[in-house]
Amino acid sequence: MTSRHPAAAHPEPAGADNRLVVGGATLTWRSLPTPALPDPAAVLAHSAVHALTAARQHAVHGTELLLSSASRVDTAMRTELLEAGFTVSVLDDDGVQPSVPAQPRAAEPGRLWLLTSGSTGRPKRVGHTFDTLTTVRADQPDRTWLCPYAPGTYAWWQVVTLSLTQPGQHLVVVEPDELDDWPRVAAACGVDAASGTPTFWRRTLYRDAVALARVPLRQITLGGEPVDQAILDQLRAVFPTARISWIYASSEVGASIVVHDGRAGFPVDWLDRETPGRPTLSVRDDELVVTSPYHGAGLAGPIRTGDRVQMLDDRVLITGRLDSDEINVGGSKVSAGVVRNVLAGHPAVAWARVTGRRAPVLGRMVVAEVVLAPANPSDPADRPDTDEAALVRWCADRLPEHAVPRRIRVLTEIPVKETLKSDV
Repeated sequence: MTSRHPAAAHPEPAGADNRLVVGGATLTWRSLPTPALPDPAAVLAHSAVHALTAARQHAVHGTELLLSSASRVDTAMRTELLEAGFTVSVLDDDGVQPSVPAQPRAAEPGRLWLLTSGSTGRPKRVGHTFDTLTTVRADQPDRTWLCPYAPGTYAWWQVVTLSLTQPGQHLVVVEPDELDDWPRVAAACGVDAASGTPTFWRRTLYRDAVALARVPLRQITLGGEPVDQAILDQLRAVFPTARISWIYASSEVGASIVVHDGRAGFPVDWLDRETPGRPTLSVRDDELVVTSPYHGAGLAGPIRTGDRVQMLDDRVLITGRLDSDEINVGGSKVSAGVVRNVLAGHPAVAWARVTGRRAPVLGRMVVAEVVLAPANPSDPADRPDTDEAALVRWCADRLPEHAVPRRIRVLTEIPVKETLKSDV
């Protein structure tokens, strides 16, 4: 282990002079400080600017790095990282505060580690390199991107590597406590491209659609959760001329699907299509399987993603996680994602979550939680009937009887985790 920089292994990245707006300050990648990080290091960044400095340090020096916010790494994970030979280092305004492992090890040059989001259980480490995380390689039109993601997540690295490697890709980073006010910050900074989960976009529309409409967005990207037609249509209504894209990506298989046609799902004829340098998509037993050139270390070949899909007409829809999407109601299978999409299609529903609950005789029954869209401020009466009975009738008109929710609870706020997801 070493606690000082080796000679620079790479030249200054091509995006070194791109503008960064973070913590109220305007900087560039080149002007960021370069902390002397241990190697290998698990860096727990205190703020967005500290995370960016760690990313630039890796891009220039190629040291082995796992980057995360401190809140995503609990005591057990810290112990696990120390046992794996990482120096666990808090990075804040006072510099690097390291905890040295009992058994240091040699670093693996160029290795970047990601912690999975933990949607399938305890987060685990997935190995990448700066190159495998850099999936946008063609020249891009100049953009000012909003980055709302937690540091070190796959989605965060996708935006960060774009800005580091492409001139003209500027970055406005918002901290977690700024998320509810991000449209004001974005409008003031000239943000014209933004990436977020469907939950992120739903919360923004729910809280202040008028403020969102003031952001001059030309590129809108969604990913990290199932993307349904309702959220695509809502964003199209606010931004009729923007390009709206949804991306399927994960720490394990990288960015694998990109869709720009405004429709949920991807075309059936993309399945089993082999193109050099591009992921191959397949379906086995209702599960999406991906063979990708951007996979994590040790994951070559077809990788079962754990995501459940449904074929509907000419589209392949991703409905949710395989281990939680299917609800067995008296021997009949129900897709929680399909029911969720039906509820989300109601004009007065801003967000929905569908799960199974134990029930006598049937074994399980379908239940749901919803957040209702705010009424039209100019005409509060201008909203369809939205009590529980009305929502059940809406579902009954569109779903088989066994898939209709038996209980629907109304929440007052859209729940969200640090990863900008809401466990749907």
